[in-house]
Amino acid sequence: MAMVKAHVSTSELVAGRYRLVDVVHRETNRVGYYGEDLETERACLLTQIGLPDDQGPDDARRATSRILRTSERIGLLRPGRVATVLDAVEEAGSLWIVTEWIDGTPLGALLAQQGTFNYVRAARIGLELLDVLEAAHVAGITHGELSPGQVFVGADGSVVVTGFGLAGATLAPRVAAPSYASPEQARDERIGPASDLWALGAILYTMVEGRPPYRERDRPETTLKGVDRLPLRAPVRAGPLTQAVQGLLRKDSRERLSRPVVREALDRVINDAPETAAQAMHRPRLRGRYAVGPTWGRRAMVIGTALAVVTVAAAVLVVTNGSQDDSDSAATGAAPTPSASAGAPTGQSPTAAPSTSPTQEETGTESGAGSKSPSTSPSGTALPDGFSTYTSPDGFSIALPEGWEPVATSRASDVAYRVFFGAEGDDRRLAITYSEALGPDPVAVWRDDVQPDLEERSGFQRIGDIEATTYQGYRAADMEWVSDKDGTRSRTFGRGFLIDDHRGYSLRWTTPEEDWDDAANRKALDTFLRTFRVPGD
Repeated sequence: MAMVKAHVSTSELVAGRYRLVDVVHRETNRVGYYGEDLETERACLLTQIGLPDDQGPDDARRATSRILRTSERIGLLRPGRVATVLDAVEEAGSLWIVTEWIDGTPLGALLAQQGTFNYVRAARIGLELLDVLEAAHVAGITHGELSPGQVFVGADGSVVVTGFGLAGATLAPRVAAPSYASPEQARDERIGPASDLWALGAILYTMVEGRPPYRERDRPETTLKGVDRLPLRAPVRAGPLTQAVQGLLRKDSRERLSRPVVREALDRVINDAPETAAQAMHRPRLRGRYAVGPTWGRRAMVIGTALAVVTVAAAVLVVTNGSQDDSDSAATGAAPTPSASAGAPTGQSPTAAPSTSPTQEETGTESGAGSKSPSTSPSGTALPDGFSTYTSPDGFSIALPEGWEPVATSRASDVAYRVFFGAEGDDRRLAITYSEALGPDPVAVWRDDVQPDLEERSGFQRIGDIEATTYQGYRAADMEWVSDKDGTRSRTFGRGFLIDDHRGYSLRWTTPEEDWDDAANRKALDTFLRTFRVPGD
């Protein structure tokens, strides 16, 4: 595949009439220039796209014809909101799209200058983009190339979109902006409106987080592989936009949010948070290093203890890591956070909670200096033989088998932690996680954030459906799965539950699969669920 030249001399003319003056923005295989039309003496925007090496003259003519035709159709539907294409020509292995000059700045350039936007500003831009996409989709047109380089923002906040008609005209849909391509585009499959909604979600994510959901790698193919296969790193600065962003970035196109749902979510952010806009403008930007670890959705960004709120959100993410590697999380210092999912009644399998990703300095391993009382559970009921109540320094309590104690604890500041319990010579494990940055839908957290991360593990297979339930009066969800570790097939039951709008716990119980139904293991799980108490209960 041919790539565009690293630069084009501004003394060159395109098609003998368009003078290139300055570069406006760059993306993979695409460069935008401020230019002059020598015939009309007007400013224009020229976009250069590299064409495949084997593209013939007929292919180039079809591409230019398609771009002109599509641009004219969408321009009639949303005049002033879509760039008017004046010309499209093939020259020296490149496709050149000439549009009227746009009185605005590419969104990508704005983000490069400003770092991040507050979520109200992001929602306003997102709503304008949604208006344009809705008009196109109703007319049967998919953009297929949407990225920050194709969105121009005026001084008044108005938005103009370029790039309609490129999808399918060249190979560009897979390489022009790989970190904004949908998973189906990454697999080179047929695309439709759902791909544009993914791109909208990716743009919203970038505006609030300061980086795309999937980072640009050294080769477009590597970036696309990451989009297709890697779990999403859950946003930590999106505030009330979080659910909309995660709903748009679901890997399965059939599960992405619909346009009406997205519109309602964006409207709500704009209308319900007028005061937050000013406050958000003064929030510290995410700077410094990124701490990577297991997360609810994938990996959490933790910038330091000073940014406690950011750390909390990061913590939520860690819990996505799979059950079989709870011990690995401890070893690597990845702090867990409770899952938004919550528990099922006794007798159902419990589900794991989210975990947190702390910086290395914030993560510590300790032997657990809690206390034990031997005879009764926190509720005052008698315990099974061989169990005694453990009270954590963090305030929760639970009945544990004799000889069991905390073997490791991982933390992210004071807002998320995971404690691992076990005994020497016992290959079973219990993990308890707490987090202060959980989403409101436990099932969605397991499905969209936890499971994609678990799927990267050897032999992962979910057992049954994710079950919405209640646990001790709290909203909860359960997920059960099997996986391989060090030659052993393990089975895990996780239960996560919310104790208020954003805080919660999870319990995760793992045994060798072949021992799962042993009476002693069933008794242990039942006892854990029956005796666990949050602080204050």
